[in-house]
Amino acid sequence: MKVVTAIDSFKGSMTSIEAGYAVAEGFKRANRSVEVEVRPLADGGEGTVEALIEGMNGERHEIVVTGPFGSPVKCVYGIIKESMTAVVEMSGAAGITLVPKDELNPLEATTYGVGEVIKDAIGKGCRRFIVGIGGSATNDGGVGMLQALGYGFLDESGKQIPFGAKGLKELETITDEYVLPELKECEFMVACDVTNPLCGTQGCSAVFGPQKGATPSMIMDMDKWLSYYAAAAREKYPKADPKYPGTGAAGGLGFAFLTFTNAKLESGIKIVLEETRLEDYIKDADIVITGEGRLDFQTAMGKAPIGVAKLAKKYNKTVIAFAGGVTKEATECNKNGIDAFFPIVRGVTTLDEAMNTVNAKYNLSATAEQVMRLLMV
Repeated sequence: MKVVTAIDSFKGSMTSIEAGYAVAEGFKRANRSVEVEVRPLADGGEGTVEALIEGMNGERHEIVVTGPFGSPVKCVYGIIKESMTAVVEMSGAAGITLVPKDELNPLEATTYGVGEVIKDAIGKGCRRFIVGIGGSATNDGGVGMLQALGYGFLDESGKQIPFGAKGLKELETITDEYVLPELKECEFMVACDVTNPLCGTQGCSAVFGPQKGATPSMIMDMDKWLSYYAAAAREKYPKADPKYPGTGAAGGLGFAFLTFTNAKLESGIKIVLEETRLEDYIKDADIVITGEGRLDFQTAMGKAPIGVAKLAKKYNKTVIAFAGGVTKEATECNKNGIDAFFPIVRGVTTLDEAMNTVNAKYNLSATAEQVMRLLMV
């Protein structure tokens, strides 16, 4: 029997690969002859860098960059040597989790550190990038990132505008004569699972601004400044389209990538499935195992396990999912390719106990063992 595992991380508990090996251990206790191929899974958000480093023989790089409010932060990114692809999570340099909740302020927050990560990877020879852009603390239209790459966003005196959304108020001219020359050789696959435009009632300021600390008056100002920025960009770069779905992602970072770089915005799970070539492994499998920390209605709406399930059903494979916990609505997953799912918590416990890595691995392995015994009947 051949089994492929592609399990999303159990956040705060197990990485994607750790979960896969826990399943493999349980299966082999029940059936020593089973072959288990453990593959990485992520959706482009938190955990993508670690999953692809672990699962694709990548290298882990840690550098110090400019954080969202100017202070230095340590940011980890990955390089897949085989294809010289850099895997970057923008949240590692400009994420909302880097900032205490009471200090959030999109007027000040910058994406400059994201550009520094990209610049570092270019210097190491990378020309392909996978960039997850979820979880931002910023609303600067990606200008900070572009400044780090050599673009000029200048005020009336010819100086770079200040960091943060407030800098857009002073924008007069966009220049590109000092852009890193290698940037034109680079391609960016941007993991983007929102469809919001840059501006307007569904734009980044209105929809995501409040969670980043924006007041109603700030939202109105930022939306106005982003609209002006988009108009200025379009004068120089005709492909600039602030209404394109996803341009409002990460406070306008989606717009920056599409307008100023060779980029495509795509579903995070689609990018990961293609990059890890999971389909090649599923073709020859008898059973496909997936899962995540919690299976619920949102899972059924297209999260990573459903991406795996749909790919498996293309080849009529049986799909089993494991989860730390499940909700009543998780039955929707059965309508979307997951044949059966199993929660792994084995008794009354606290959340901390359940999420303890040692306990989680044991629970997953033990549950997998019993599932394999059933499959052998």
